[in-house]
Amino acid sequence: MSDTQQKAQEVYIAGLRNQHGVEKQAIQLLERQVGRLENYPEMEARMRAHIAESEQQALRIEEMLASFNTSHSTVKDTVLQFMGNMAALAHAPASDEVVKNSFANYAFEHYEIASYKSLLTLAELVGHQAGLSALRQSLQEEEAMAQWIDEHLGPTTLTYVQRAAQGYTAGV
Repeated sequence: MSDTQQKAQEVYIAGLRNQHGVEKQAIQLLERQVGRLENYPEMEARMRAHIAESEQQALRIEEMLASFNTSHSTVKDTVLQFMGNMAALAHAPASDEVVKNSFANYAFEHYEIASYKSLLTLAELVGHQAGLSALRQSLQEEEAMAQWIDEHLGPTTLTYVQRAAQGYTAGV
């Protein structure tokens, strides 16, 4: 293996570990949010489905890491899960919590999309054929979630305004 390929493999494995932590963060973030969306049932259902997707994405990453005889980083996972909890709590006191969470989730999905695109480039560079389909599947799931959020930003904002005009607060 050339020096470039060796370095690419190191960067790829580090990227997989990082993305595993990001998926764990996403799960924490979304789990905190869904508990406050009883007045937004379509959003709650889509977020619950994405939690399940994120759990599968984390498992796929674990399998990819195992193929390199390594595993995810418990420290990174713990730190990023903590950050996910703090991010979810940051919007909770806001009167427009559901709208702010939609903005943050949209940005987060695009971060994940960029990460999966980079991981795909690295998988191709190091010749990790087994990882390509798993990474493509995860990328498609993230793109679908980002598209769903994009399509629902307007309706979510309108629902929030209607509820606020009736004296309701946040997502509850």
